Formats: sequence, C-alpha cells, structure tokens
Amino acid sequence: MTMDIGVAIPVPSPWGDELRHARLGFGDEQARAIPTHITLVPPFTMPRAARGEVADHLAAAAAATRPFTVELRGTATFRPVSPVVFTPLVRGIAECEQLERRVHAGPLAIELQFPYHPHVTVAHNVPDEALDRAMAELEGLRATFTVDHFTRYVSGPDGVWRPLDSWELGTGACRTL
Repeated sequence: MTMDIGVAIPVPSPWGDELRHARLGFGDEQARAIPTHITLVPPFTMPRAARGEVADHLAAAAAATRPFTVELRGTATFRPVSPVVFTPLVRGIAECEQLERRVHAGPLAIELQFPYHPHVTVAHNVPDEALDRAMAELEGLRATFTVDHFTRYVSGPDGVWRPLDSWELGTGACRTL
C-alpha cells in the first residue's frame, strides 16, 4: 500500500485564504484541491509502511529549525520554463532553504524536477491572459507571518490535499490534524 504525500509550510489566514481565492479568480481550479503553501517536498508516492520513519525524520528536521519570519511581496513568474505566477519571498528565503535541505533528506530524498525555490503559487496552468492578470493584480501584495510549523499533506482519492500532521519548529512536537 502507498500514499501520496507532500510537505509544506501552510500560509496562514488571512493571506492563505486571500491567495487561494485570488488563484480561483484567475481560473486555477487546482486551488480547490491544494491549500496555499510554500513547498518543502513536492508530492510523491511513498509506502504506507514508511509513515513512522518519515514522521521521525520530520520531527528531527523540525527540532533542528527555529521559528522564522516570512515576508511575501509582489509577483514573479517561471515563464517560459513553466506556466506559473507566484509570490516571491523577500524575507525568510535562507531559512526556507535550510529547512528544505533538512526535510528533503533521508526517507524524503526524492529527485526534484526543478531546483528548490521557495515561493507561493498564485496561478498555474492557466491561459497566458490569466497569468498576466495574476502578475498585475497581485503586484502590490505584501504579507508577513511567522513560520512556527510545517505540515505533511496527504492526497485523497478525490485529489484534494488535506493536512495529515504537523511539526512544531524548535521542538519537533507532532500534532495529528
């Protein structure tokens, strides 16, 4: 038996909700299934039997990382390589990169399609006009929040990504969600 998981930093309210709503407004239906987040480990399939080993690994990564501040500002794009508009981090980049290196190791050392670049997707796989609108409409976005945990998400049979559990930075304490 297997399960599809991903590990990410959830973007808290009100910004997470606002960005999810905006993403839907740009025609990106993936926002219905994917919570607003900063990816640490992209979706992949793992054996259910490894769930405990992965949890122990994530607890160690969280314990070794202190809480930090993230600031999102404006918009950028991965075009022409990928049809994505995102909100870049202007603060917290190094901390996200360090946390990603800790998490993306051991039982989660999967091969990545692209080099790691912390960001929040606001439009993906929509027509160019919608990508352009996302760039323009969110250009003035500013959001600052404290990252004090990260979450393991699991994809259900309906394709919706739901939080499974999360780990507190600095302690490694786990909460089942």
